[in-house]
Amino acid sequence: MTESPLAGKVYEAIPEFEDHLEKELGPGCETWGPLFYAPVDNALPRAESFWNRNIWLDPQKIEFGSIGEAAKALRDIQRNWASTLFTQFRRGALIAEKLPPVSSKPHGFPWLIPDSPMGAWTLLDAHTLIASPDCSSPFPAGVVEFEEDKFNPPSRAYLKCWESLARLRRWPGKGERCLDAGASPGGWTWALANLGADIVAVDRAALDPRVEAMPGVSFIKHDAFTLKPEEIGRIDWLFCDVICYPPRLFEWIEKWLASGLCRNFVCTIKMQGPGGTGSDPDFETTRRFAAIPGSAVVHLHHNKHELTWMKAE
Repeated sequence: MTESPLAGKVYEAIPEFEDHLEKELGPGCETWGPLFYAPVDNALPRAESFWNRNIWLDPQKIEFGSIGEAAKALRDIQRNWASTLFTQFRRGALIAEKLPPVSSKPHGFPWLIPDSPMGAWTLLDAHTLIASPDCSSPFPAGVVEFEEDKFNPPSRAYLKCWESLARLRRWPGKGERCLDAGASPGGWTWALANLGADIVAVDRAALDPRVEAMPGVSFIKHDAFTLKPEEIGRIDWLFCDVICYPPRLFEWIEKWLASGLCRNFVCTIKMQGPGGTGSDPDFETTRRFAAIPGSAVVHLHHNKHELTWMKAE
């Protein structure tokens, strides 16, 4: 068995948005199914690749003779591994059977992500394995599922809110004041109210009456972007899922940052058009969000043709 580091990074594409990742990385990448291997000259800094499900930050090539040998090589590095296979599926399943199990059950929320690293691996052929113990996503293959409430929230948008807060490893609690911009019909407000926070929900459309009646919820019928920060006052969290062009969102966030009236932000950067091949995202504004100190811009598992900007104190 031989092990050797790969100079570069491996980027795991998001289904239907492979072209976005291709444009980010540029020419010179090697593709392995849904994986893009960017040699060191092409590899982007972690903070500058957004249209990926996961980045393999420390990829290694392992050439092995047997299934047991491959599994032992992974176990010797660390405990937790998730595979992304595009070939040799049966052989990959046999290797996975010899690894410690990683739970795929949906999670409740609040949920504190374990600190233990989640590695990623694949097979190039019957005797060649690519593995990275260090990845950008804490979730197996960049995928997380939650125990959904199919009855109480008015939309499934709350899953984006949960995933963002899980990634931040903190969330609003009792007594913390939140602004939910673009709140209607109230999926994010519902999630925040269940955490015990006080929420100022703002939208030109009405909230679901059940959400508006929840303890701690107050509603303002208004265009959130025309409200000045001083009109809202000091808040602990700003949440925004408004459908708008990214530059307009950035301009509004700049006002909040300059005001000093908010410490924590979770905002959806919605791209125009349906996505997929031929529909370019706004790379320029995305990079402006990512350049804000203390920020992260990611494509959540529950995002569609959109990204999420997060900044927490």
